[in-house]
Amino acid sequence: MRTDVAIIGGGPSGLLLSQLLMREGISTVVLERRPRDHVLSRIRAGVLEWGTVDLLDRAGVGERMHREGLPHDGCYLTSGGRMIHIDFAEACGRRVMVYGQTEITRDLYAAQDAMGATILHGVEDVALHDLTGEAPFITFRHDGTTHRLDCRQIAGCDGFHGASRQAIPVEVRREFEKVYPFGWLGILSETPPACHELIYANHDRGFALASMRNPQLSRYYIQVPLTDRIEDWSDEAFWTELKRRLPAEVAGRMETGPSIEKSIAPLRSFVSEPMQWGQLFLCGDAAHIVPPTGAKGLNLAASDVFYLSRALIARYRSGDGSLLDRYGQDALARVWQAMRFSWSMTMMLHRFPDQAEFDRRMQLIELEGLARSPVARRALAENYTGLPY
Repeated sequence: MRTDVAIIGGGPSGLLLSQLLMREGISTVVLERRPRDHVLSRIRAGVLEWGTVDLLDRAGVGERMHREGLPHDGCYLTSGGRMIHIDFAEACGRRVMVYGQTEITRDLYAAQDAMGATILHGVEDVALHDLTGEAPFITFRHDGTTHRLDCRQIAGCDGFHGASRQAIPVEVRREFEKVYPFGWLGILSETPPACHELIYANHDRGFALASMRNPQLSRYYIQVPLTDRIEDWSDEAFWTELKRRLPAEVAGRMETGPSIEKSIAPLRSFVSEPMQWGQLFLCGDAAHIVPPTGAKGLNLAASDVFYLSRALIARYRSGDGSLLDRYGQDALARVWQAMRFSWSMTMMLHRFPDQAEFDRRMQLIELEGLARSPVARRALAENYTGLPY
């Protein structure tokens, strides 16, 4: 097998990169470990920066998103029952779109199928070879047979546990990590959202988030210890605790119902440098993980795809490799900005096991600053809606 760009990972970043490249006549092959049904069952992010919206439009997959997605012009932060509104339109003239990652992946699969893309599922034993040479290639097993895929570049879109990052020599990689001492217990319920905009709640009992996927599908989270298990939390216990952490006016009107999905996700901040090694280019979770507090995970993957697709298109159109040579530098500049924002939101809104009273007061003062200062609200809005590429 031979292609221009081999893409390891068939999630949204790998599919989006393939879509953008194929529309420019650049051939791709996508290798994915999981079956398609499994990829489409993942319940993940739902808040899109407008730069991500524009990129999906450019890829030709934005029609259903604009028809069914929910544009949001703000969000709420709460403290002690007080609702602090962050008006994105007023603060920075931008907005976000609520549209689930599962739906984005579904749209991308449909577009890729229509273009006749080569996407292999159930791929195992992926190994990357000759990355610093002129002819990189990948070996893998598929349907019980060993295959070789020759290419000109490799995009590693295979997540935190994938093979791509591990192919960069350990003496070259530099990894930065912060593991947070709690997780998010989340449920999906077929109920109307508690509010027309997202609510991020700082409470003495811990963080909570009221979000949504559409007008009849809500997504809620509460902060829990890492020792908790899903079976420790009945639906009734979850709803009771969530209502305790939200302002009374919101909790009083909230509609509850059976959960259709329940999970606990640990939180970490992680960056691996460099994001390129020879002809290997990392995208998304293969290179970085952010806590979900700032809604940056999928959006950072999309910005990586923006920089990499732009660089590859320039390379194949005109032979100009300058953007490809600095892909990692360009991507990481934005990654670290988003990393700082997600970390700051996490530190401001959660209760930490060893938190001193001083630390708690600092959280409350920061929230008070957001309530009082248009400048503080603008800074939050600019970061939340997405810094420019």
